Amino acid sequence: MTAKPVNQKAWWLVLPVILCVAFSAIVPFMTVVNYSVQDIISPDRRVFVGTEWFANVMRDADLHDALWNQIRFSLAVLAVEIPLGIVLALAMPEKGWKASVTLVIVALSLLIPWNVVGTIWQIFGRADIGLLGHTLQALGIDYDYTGNATHAWLTVLAMDVWHWTPLVALLAYAGLRSIPDAYYQAAQIDGASRWAVFRYIQLPKMRAVLMIAVLLRFMDSFMIYTEPFVLTGGGPGNATTFLSQYLTQKAVGQFDLGPAAAFSLIYFLIILLLCFVLYNWMQRVGAQDAQDAQGGAS
Repeated sequence: MTAKPVNQKAWWLVLPVILCVAFSAIVPFMTVVNYSVQDIISPDRRVFVGTEWFANVMRDADLHDALWNQIRFSLAVLAVEIPLGIVLALAMPEKGWKASVTLVIVALSLLIPWNVVGTIWQIFGRADIGLLGHTLQALGIDYDYTGNATHAWLTVLAMDVWHWTPLVALLAYAGLRSIPDAYYQAAQIDGASRWAVFRYIQLPKMRAVLMIAVLLRFMDSFMIYTEPFVLTGGGPGNATTFLSQYLTQKAVGQFDLGPAAAFSLIYFLIILLLCFVLYNWMQRVGAQDAQDAQGGAS
């Protein structure tokens, strides 16, 4: 029996993708690696410093403060936006023209550019002309996001919740619409409560889209830059200085390309590690819930 000839020419179709990835990701990444281990004095003079930049960056107190701000902010984003997005998706109409209109209205904030979002909230929070600031002042609350660190941090969080909760809601809504009606009919026959329907039917069926929502919002919030930069500029003090702003200060403000490149790699590894841990934790929780459900059914 003769062996069937194998034609490998189809691999040439992958070549354009490889070239695009090489020029858009690999080459810039290797350039950053090159800068992170050298002190480039001039175009013709450079000194190999090894891991010196990495050690200096890791000992920087400003980095520690920015990392703590970033972790607190990302956890607060997940704690607020995920439940709020689910509630919003459950409240949205299921069918008809009302569903279409609601989807358009909910998605409007996602269409606004990031720098415009910061400008909107910058005006919105002002005590003299802003609706939020003026209302809080009228209620006797001495609100000032430019001078109070807590007010600034909460304002940035509220801005992010307003801007990105619709994304979670749309993903959750898509998960809800994919549930067959047979599940709801069986729950109605069994006399299941509204909470039981949500806990044992809707939430498990939404797990895949919610996992995507959690990962997207965690990564986006961990890389946030434009909105808080426009709104507060990282202040007051360093209250709203996040990792991306710390990187910009190093690379653009101080023009320390070596430390900035080293921190870029550290920043990348932090995001990669945290996303990996978060993804595996959600996978284990989902598998454990599935086992508990099977055990209860048997």
